[in-house]
Amino acid sequence: MVHKITTIGFDADDTLWQNEEFFRLTQGLFYDLLRDYADPDQLAERLLQSERKNLGQYGFGIKGFMLSMIETAIEVTDQQVPAEVIQKIIEAGQEMLSHPIHLLPHASDAVEALGRDFRLVLITKGDLLDQERKLAQSGLGEMFDAVEIVADKTPETYIRAFMRHGHGPDRAIMVGNSMKSDVVPAIEAGGWGIHVPSKFEWEMERAEAPVHHPRFRVMQDLSELEALVSQLV
Repeated sequence: MVHKITTIGFDADDTLWQNEEFFRLTQGLFYDLLRDYADPDQLAERLLQSERKNLGQYGFGIKGFMLSMIETAIEVTDQQVPAEVIQKIIEAGQEMLSHPIHLLPHASDAVEALGRDFRLVLITKGDLLDQERKLAQSGLGEMFDAVEIVADKTPETYIRAFMRHGHGPDRAIMVGNSMKSDVVPAIEAGGWGIHVPSKFEWEMERAEAPVHHPRFRVMQDLSELEALVSQLV
């Protein structure tokens, strides 16, 4: 039996507003600061290793990224990294934490339009304070019926969120740019997963698309979302 969709979940970073682009810019600065010690490809690999190792302790977000950059700088310089380099890394992280929010095209219109007929839930992972700041600055906060800032996104995350704020995952849609975090676990939870590819993709958010699953859909940008949802209900 197919149940009527009542709830739509939205990812935040790189779905509603820019995020990964700022990480890429900061990484470029990081590579430049350490160019005398390693080439960009080596630094990128070492930084990714640090981020992957530290996720369990630091979680997702800018603060963990900053600490991973500092750790990588210490390692690639054999603990000889100049204090001014550490200071510039910290300043870059602080700038990221205060950077203005840039909504992606059609984000506001899509959220507003779907909010007329569906219960909307923002489901995002990352640092609590930073995500709250970005949501407040985005101007979208009042459009959501609920907000879930979570440590990670698993099928259990979506089951809990859609049970708490809707009628369960089988009557819910999740919209996001990350195949690994937004689409695949939402489908595994029993919901629909709609992929909106972003300009940049973090290495650790990659996953194989469930192209043959009946509850998987993909679109180019959020301007297509309202029409796509109308086909599913």
